[in-house]
Amino acid sequence: MRRIPVDGNLASPRIRRVIASAVTLTAAIGLAACGTSGPSTTSSAKSLTMWALSDQTILKDSVDAYNKDHPDAKITLQLFANDDYKQKLRVAFGANQAPDIFFSWGGGALNDYVKAGKVDALTAADTDRFTPSVMQSATFGDKVYGVPANGLAPVVLYYNKKVLADAGVEPPKTYDDLLTAVKKLKAKDVVPMSLAANSKWPTLMYLEYLLDREGGSQVFTDIASGDASKWKDSSVTKANQRLQDLAKAGAFGDNASSVSYDQGASTALLYTGKAGMTLMGTWEYANIAKAAPDFLKSGDLGYTAFPSLPGGAGEADSIVGNPSNFLSLNSSTKNKDAALTYFKDYVLNDSQVDAYLGAGSVPPVKGLESKLAAVKSSTDKEWLTFVYDLVQNAPGFQLSWDQALPSDQADPLLTNTDKSFLREISPAEFGENMSRAGS
Repeated sequence: MRRIPVDGNLASPRIRRVIASAVTLTAAIGLAACGTSGPSTTSSAKSLTMWALSDQTILKDSVDAYNKDHPDAKITLQLFANDDYKQKLRVAFGANQAPDIFFSWGGGALNDYVKAGKVDALTAADTDRFTPSVMQSATFGDKVYGVPANGLAPVVLYYNKKVLADAGVEPPKTYDDLLTAVKKLKAKDVVPMSLAANSKWPTLMYLEYLLDREGGSQVFTDIASGDASKWKDSSVTKANQRLQDLAKAGAFGDNASSVSYDQGASTALLYTGKAGMTLMGTWEYANIAKAAPDFLKSGDLGYTAFPSLPGGAGEADSIVGNPSNFLSLNSSTKNKDAALTYFKDYVLNDSQVDAYLGAGSVPPVKGLESKLAAVKSSTDKEWLTFVYDLVQNAPGFQLSWDQALPSDQADPLLTNTDKSFLREISPAEFGENMSRAGS
């Protein structure tokens, strides 16, 4: 479960929960067996149907703009709650009543629809304008099957500058630096890294980065592509060992397992000076701006990339998190040209880009330097530029594992991540358990 800022402004952001799309391979096979009578009936031969989430208000504005310019061939937009949406979309595809355009999280769930022949490759769409690392989550077999529809949400390391300075700690650049920082912060009776471990997915963020740094991005790429044996790769075991080493060293304090993310307690530990650091998605900046504006104004909030691991196979500039959500095209649509016009001219165009930047979110579009330079708040400008550069320079942007995997593997993943964190299973047992879950 992840959050991405999608609406509002930095002082009062609206935040949404992102839940991994739940489409299993079995469901995909079932979809492939269905007929292809096409998407649900629309009011005009030139009209389009589109499904998205109810909190995507900036995306909705793009539909309104399209409809204003195409009054005789409008897009009929239906919005759904997160939990309802996944099941409704799966049932609709199975019944040949899916919309012409649909919203998804990319990754393995979208690929299930692609393998079932339900999604058109966007060979005629202008996808070169989007950030290359983001497009990996909607690219399968060298073909693109989705256009980004909202902002970037990589996971970054936040820190309290004053707390670190008081402990004689520099923002960690390497994993060894991180271990040193943990010792020094703990000696100052400060929680080195606040963590809402009760929610499980925040713990997964550490494991995602540790594996990426230890074994490189290809290990999980192979897993997400269906090679469950890679869960038993030595780099997965080593990543789990490092997670357990951090927990054993007291990196997360004594009460992390009783803290849930939605309570806001893990965030509060950082801005109240009771924790030195926290690892979280870029939406946390907006949360801090809302909950503790004085802390933000003080300049004590710092942020940096996750530390590198010298000697590891991964690249230091690679990132993990939520590249974006995507809009894809039903292969049975009778209005492909109209859909491509919408994708090209109305999705993340200039006005959309401005809206997302105003909401504190960086859209995955190339060439934003001039727009970033025009941001009035120096604090916000520094933050937005940091996120933009982080993603633009990343050789890879790995989708969060619980979103990249089918739901029948995502739940065991979170369970086993929590067990590994609590040291209830050995590092090797984590890989063995996940290999069975993915087989």
